[in-house]
Amino acid sequence: MKRSFAAVLLLAALLAASPAAAVQPPRLAFEAPPRFAPTAAHLRVAAPPQLTSVMRLAGLADPGPPIRVVLAPEGTPEAGLVPRWVVGYAVGDQSLIVLLPERVPNYPDSSLDDVLLHETAHVLVARAAGGRPLPRWFQEGMAMIAGRSWGFDDRTRLTLALLVDRPVSLAALDSRFAGGQAEVNRAYAVAGSFVRDLLDRYGPGVAPAILAGVARGLSFEDAFFAATGAPLASAEDSFWSRQTFWYRWVPVLTSSVTLWLLITLLALWAMRYRRQRDAAQRRVWEEEDERERQRLAAAAARLEGPGPEGWVN
Repeated sequence: MKRSFAAVLLLAALLAASPAAAVQPPRLAFEAPPRFAPTAAHLRVAAPPQLTSVMRLAGLADPGPPIRVVLAPEGTPEAGLVPRWVVGYAVGDQSLIVLLPERVPNYPDSSLDDVLLHETAHVLVARAAGGRPLPRWFQEGMAMIAGRSWGFDDRTRLTLALLVDRPVSLAALDSRFAGGQAEVNRAYAVAGSFVRDLLDRYGPGVAPAILAGVARGLSFEDAFFAATGAPLASAEDSFWSRQTFWYRWVPVLTSSVTLWLLITLLALWAMRYRRQRDAAQRRVWEEEDERERQRLAAAAARLEGPGPEGWVN
C-alpha cells in the first residue's frame, strides 16, 4: 500500500513539474455548415489552451490523431441519435465529437465551450485507457472535471440527489445515465463528486495511474487498487460515509440557489405583511369615515328639529 501511494505521489509530482510546452493539445478538425462557421471559428481558437489541462488530467503526453468535431443542425441523423436535451456527445473509438449548437447547454455544462471540453475529455480518457472499457461513472466524472471546476452547485445537486434517492452504488450508477434528464443529472452529480473526492484524497496523479493500469490490461478494479492501495468497494464505502450532515448541508445553505430562495421568501413575506398592514389601515379609515358620517348625521338631525319659538327651520 505504501509503495502504491508513493508511486502516486511521484507521478503527481512529475505531472506538476512538467512544463506546459511539453504537453501538446490534440488537433481539432471542425466540420460545420456555413451558418455555424462563426461558432466553429470561436471554438477553434478558444479550445486549445484549455485542452492542455485535459491532457494532464488524463496523463497523456501524446495527443494522438486529430479529433473530428462535427457541428450538426437539428434534423440531421447526428442530432436524431440523442434526446433533445443532449447538446453534444463523443464516440471515443472513432475520435469523433458531435455538437448541436442549436440546443441550450444544461448541467453539467454551462456553455458550448464547456461541452466541447467535456466531450474532448471523453476521447482523451479513452485514449489514455488504450481503448479498453471503463465504467461510465468514471468517464463522466473525469469529463465533468475537465469541462468545468467543481463548485457549490455540484455539491448542492449531490445533496438534492441524496434527498430524493438513497445512496446508489457505483455499479448501479452506470445504468442511471440511460434514464431521463433528471435521473441523468443526479448521476452526473454523484459521479463528479466521487471522482473529485478521489483526486482530493490521492492527488492529481491517481487518475492517470488508473488509466495507465487499464491500458496495461488490468481490470478497472485492479487498476484502481494498484493506484490507490484501496479496493474500489472500500473507497466507495468511505465516500458515502463522509457525506455527513455538515458536508451535505453547508454547501446548500451557502449556495446562490439558497440565497435567492431566501430572498424570494423574504419578498413574499414582505408583500404579505404589506397587504395585512394596508388592510388594517383601510379598516381604520373606514371606521373613522363611519364615525364622521354618524357625527354629520346627528348634526343634520339637530338642524332639522324645531328651533326657538317663532323660528321656522
